Amino acid sequence: MKESIEDKIFHNLDESISYLKNLFKDNTDIIFREFEVKNRKCLILYIDGMADRNIINNFVMETLLDSNRDFWDLNENLEKMLTVSDMKKSLSLKNVVVSVLSGETAIFIDGKTEAYIIATRSWPNRGVSEPSGESVIRGARDGFTETIRFNTALIRRRIRDTRLKVESTTVGVRSKTDVAIVYIDDIVNNDILNDVKKKLENIDIDAILDSGYIEQLIEGDRWNIFPQVQATERPEVVSSAIYEGKVCIVVDNSPFVLITPTTFSNLFQTPDDYNLRWIYSSFSRIIRFVALIISLVLPSLYVAVTSFHTSIIPTKLAYSIASSRQGIAFPPIFEAIIMEVFLAFLLEAVVRLPKAIGSTIGIVGGLIIGQAAVSAGLVSPVMIVVVALTIISGFMSPNYEITLSIRIFRILYIIMSGIIGFYGIILGTFIFLTYLLRMDSFGVPYLSPIVNMRKKDFKDIFVKYPLYMFKDRPKYMDTQDKKRQK
Repeated sequence: MKESIEDKIFHNLDESISYLKNLFKDNTDIIFREFEVKNRKCLILYIDGMADRNIINNFVMETLLDSNRDFWDLNENLEKMLTVSDMKKSLSLKNVVVSVLSGETAIFIDGKTEAYIIATRSWPNRGVSEPSGESVIRGARDGFTETIRFNTALIRRRIRDTRLKVESTTVGVRSKTDVAIVYIDDIVNNDILNDVKKKLENIDIDAILDSGYIEQLIEGDRWNIFPQVQATERPEVVSSAIYEGKVCIVVDNSPFVLITPTTFSNLFQTPDDYNLRWIYSSFSRIIRFVALIISLVLPSLYVAVTSFHTSIIPTKLAYSIASSRQGIAFPPIFEAIIMEVFLAFLLEAVVRLPKAIGSTIGIVGGLIIGQAAVSAGLVSPVMIVVVALTIISGFMSPNYEITLSIRIFRILYIIMSGIIGFYGIILGTFIFLTYLLRMDSFGVPYLSPIVNMRKKDFKDIFVKYPLYMFKDRPKYMDTQDKKRQK
């Protein structure tokens, strides 16, 4: 899959022009501007729409073609002559071609086996705006965009430290997608950093169109249901992770930045947990974990009670449930699965439809179809209440991928409880916890710091202690600088 491009720049400019025109043939947006400076043939090469024409016209062409500049000497370094801020030399034609495809402008001079690359990137981009998928009550309103330099700037704005490192590389044989690895040099765990770099280097694929591609290709267990890499649109979440010693991956063309490693508890934390008073944050976080349990086991609990263990509920409630199930054509297990499938269809439709009608379809579809299902005897009214509580509880998780993972396990719980009742729920819980215990993210146990049993790290799991009590960085990260505050 390796691309074959001549590496050395030709000494004769005509040869370079012939080679480049053949390389870029059938491309009307590739601009070849040939001209002479003091009887010396020159070429400017750029892509229309990706390079800034104002810089090229006013600070490159105008300067080079100014006949009054008698002191021009093209044998000298061109950096001393042009009034541009970012300019470098390259001896590799392959690097020049990649730079041009990235929006830079290249200058070739006859008789020179080197080219000059001028930073002129200026493609259409979306402005910084608030992330729609991760809203907060109190906190910053800026979010990542599809432009990598905007994103690294948003991180640098929050980490004004010379030890913050932004290492750039390209991934994708054909797409040559810009990727930045961001970390703090004297905090980061070097083993994790080296592991991330190695996995990025080993990626051999035609194109990287989004950070989701990177996420799937660097995960340790690619068959795992739960996310092993956290994706976020919020710069403060990324900055906080970097301060904890984590490694972040910024991918061009994607507003989602990847955080490695991640743990199960990290996926239930929000910026509001740290921006609001600790007692409010702790209460909210407890509610989230309770909602996780409800979302996971509530439908299976209904199936187990109505199918096997009616004696454990109060008599009046048992009579009420029994009366509501009169005329229902299916047993509870099929009733729960029908509603789970209907829920999956409805949520997928709401996500894919335009925003103007998506919310309307969600409300109308849920009410009308739900009521019709009850009237037709497909499900009971109690099941509708159970599904509604399950939906609300499921969406209390800040991470959408966790919601999808929990949905898969919820179906497993329903099937097992429909076969052996409460024993199925117990067995399902054993499988669920065992599954999480065997997971890791870049060598860090997925249930850290619970499995590490370090008392100090429990200050930021189920509850959030006051900020003045966060003296150390998480022990499971094994950072170089272990102190957060004195």
